[in-house]
Amino acid sequence: MVSAVNWIENFNFLIDIETIVRILDQQVVSLIQLLALFVISIGIVKALLIFVQQALFQSHSGTAFQKSRLEMGYSFSLGLSFLVGASILKTIIAPTWDDIGKLGAIILIRTVLNYLLLQAIAKQSLTNSTDIDKSQPQSCDRKC
Repeated sequence: MVSAVNWIENFNFLIDIETIVRILDQQVVSLIQLLALFVISIGIVKALLIFVQQALFQSHSGTAFQKSRLEMGYSFSLGLSFLVGASILKTIIAPTWDDIGKLGAIILIRTVLNYLLLQAIAKQSLTNSTDIDKSQPQSCDRKC
């Protein structure tokens, strides 16, 4: 009889730990989603400020557009990374095959979006550095 009582107490303890883990998981997922929202929002605000500042006070509105687009791309990429992590944590506790399939689709879509964003950022960064190199005066090592 004593072992049955101990087993019930241990079972109740395990249920309590499982409840705590589920609550912590939900809280951490919510925190990570909030961080993603914060990062993306700050990136949008920074991009808007860059665009407005350069479009109004400088004559290069094309450059302003590209710089603001790069800033937004960086924040979207980081925000998507946070959201992928949150999606993984969301399905960590007792996932069903349906949950795993949804997680796979979400991760695939977000990873493809992130990859495309990073490709666009790299291409734009390369274009910007080439434009900067062209605008710099060339020095001559020998007599020109």
